[in-house]
Amino acid sequence: MNGWTNYETWNVSLWIQNDEGLYNVAKDYRRQGYRRFAEDLTDWWTKETPDGVSWTDATLNIDELDEMMAEL
Repeated sequence: MNGWTNYETWNVSLWIQNDEGLYNVAKDYRRQGYRRFAEDLTDWWTKETPDGVSWTDATLNIDELDEMMAEL
């Protein structure tokens, strides 16, 4: 998984970093963190990535996703 904890964390990160719309929204959430981003995302868009991974999957490594978002 290219250094990520698991497939789910890698897949969520992949979509955030490679979809221009998600990337731009995620940049706005850098200070609020991944959990808030995912909560709002599921409210106004979709519950999962195009690959079928839930944005709020229990196996996601939130610390890694927070770090990724801080670097956007």
